[in-house]
Amino acid sequence: MDTNKLIALMPELAVFKIVVDEGSFTAAAKKLGVTPSALSKQLSRLEHTLSAKLLERTTRKLVITESGKGIYDQCCAMIDATKQVVEFTSSEHTTPSGALTVAAPKAFLSIVLQPLVTPFLTKYPDIQLKLKASDGDIDLVSEGIDVVFRLTEKPTEGLVLKQIGKVSLSLCASPDYLDRRGTPIVPTDLLQHDCIFLGETATDHIWDFVKGDEFHTIPVTGRYAVNHSQMRLRGVLDGLGIGIFPDFVIKKPLEEGTVTEVLSDWTIKGNYQGDIALQFAQTKFMPARLRVFIDYVSEHLYQYTVH
Repeated sequence: MDTNKLIALMPELAVFKIVVDEGSFTAAAKKLGVTPSALSKQLSRLEHTLSAKLLERTTRKLVITESGKGIYDQCCAMIDATKQVVEFTSSEHTTPSGALTVAAPKAFLSIVLQPLVTPFLTKYPDIQLKLKASDGDIDLVSEGIDVVFRLTEKPTEGLVLKQIGKVSLSLCASPDYLDRRGTPIVPTDLLQHDCIFLGETATDHIWDFVKGDEFHTIPVTGRYAVNHSQMRLRGVLDGLGIGIFPDFVIKKPLEEGTVTEVLSDWTIKGNYQGDIALQFAQTKFMPARLRVFIDYVSEHLYQYTVH
């Protein structure tokens, strides 16, 4: 296909991406200020040119085909490349301004990042910051995410990685609970205790402990489970049992003496531990808003890193 025909395809590819993102011709048409029938005709022309069915149209919804999924990914890359061109030729490349979307696990977002929001936005008044709480996998391109924080020992391949600290897991209980029930000395003692776990999966109640060559897998039990760190901490503070927490969640309660760490000589294996990994897509021309955000959080997050 010659260059002129390729250039003619680009608006229709962009329209296809918007239709997929919006979920319907009606919503996409409203966003673009055109009629749904006009968009439908554009998509039909695109499918004819590419000799591929991109969307299955039903009376209730649009369903993207397998061919459509592959083309959608390429459309996302095309739009991203266009953004980089605009940013390179605009003041955004040197002046921190524009929208920035950041994703992070819920607890990390509320406890660690939230206190940085106001001072960051005060320092950079031309930046619009959008935070997204997510404990699952994030697709930066399709979800429009500029930066994602992960607490992991296995950062996502294919993304730029900046390690800005480490997170470990700690087992904690309230002093009142330990006075009533006793303090576990070895992991197997947990079989005699009430434990508070996430309750997200069928294996969340199975806790792994390592010390040297010793390894214990403990199927704990308890009357309370919740996949929210602050609510789980509230349960521990109220004496409902023993819970596992990332160190940034229980740093302050430990300092205040409202919780006590137990089995501190054992390493707990689980999710939400390892490196604090800040990741973003590779780009030749990094927008100033992204650069200053990365620099700002890297400078300020040392206080949450427990050495």
